[in-house]
Amino acid sequence: MLFPISGIEAPIYVPPLAAFAVSFLCSMGGVSGAFLLLPFQISVLGSTSPNVSATNQFFNVVATPGGVWRYARERRMVWPLALCVAAGTLPGVFLGAWMRVAWLPDPRSFKFFAAFVLLWIGFRLLPALFGKGGKRKPAPGTAAVTDIAWSLSRISYRFDGQDCSCPTMALFAVSLVIGVVGGCYGIGGGAIMAPLLVGWFKLPVHTTSGATLFGTFLTSIAGVTFYTCLQPFYPELGVSPDWLLGLLFGLGGLAGMYCGARCQKHVSPVFIKALLFLVITGTAVKFLLDYYR
Repeated sequence: MLFPISGIEAPIYVPPLAAFAVSFLCSMGGVSGAFLLLPFQISVLGSTSPNVSATNQFFNVVATPGGVWRYARERRMVWPLALCVAAGTLPGVFLGAWMRVAWLPDPRSFKFFAAFVLLWIGFRLLPALFGKGGKRKPAPGTAAVTDIAWSLSRISYRFDGQDCSCPTMALFAVSLVIGVVGGCYGIGGGAIMAPLLVGWFKLPVHTTSGATLFGTFLTSIAGVTFYTCLQPFYPELGVSPDWLLGLLFGLGGLAGMYCGARCQKHVSPVFIKALLFLVITGTAVKFLLDYYR
């Protein structure tokens, strides 16, 4: 099947199957999987246009509601955390989208930039992966978030017999910076925020996934809108999303995220962190090899 906006050909079943696979695994860690679909578009499907970032964000818009709804239904959504992340990343997405078009239109330069983003994400996962605690599944009857409280100073809640909290303004500031990088990379910021919430703010991975997916959903709407508005100013680059390709990715991702969110509470946190670390760093190494090849 021909996707004229991206200028690629692929069987119609390939995008949704690829999206289902990465979303099922990544949604357990609060990541949509868009950061893996981007190299899939570039290296496997052969798309070199800047619209891969916009297409990725359209995938997020279609796919993430499945995971968000499931986490909310299971009472593992920390809404103040989700809103703080979204409020910080949203402004940065617009700046990041402009940077992608104005400064990084060349696919080789973009791979170099993306590799260091991914390596940094993997580095932030290491403390959580090898640290003490957090290696067991939630005990029966404790798999819901309770006692949620928030203010301008702290967000706090209780989960699995633990008191969890993080500073509100620090989280907002970090989210703002992540929004810039996420908007440029086309991932909405969730792939960067999820490891930080676990590795830096020391929050349980079973409670952060819904919040980061919700933030990804809102910022991706903004990113898609901005990329579409930029298209008339950069007609030669192909900035706006490939709507058909993004929809096929999104439908596969919608099913994958719902299933991943449903299965997450049965999976050990250390397995989720290890899986994310291996996939993220492996992709980064491949991008660097492609850059220097």
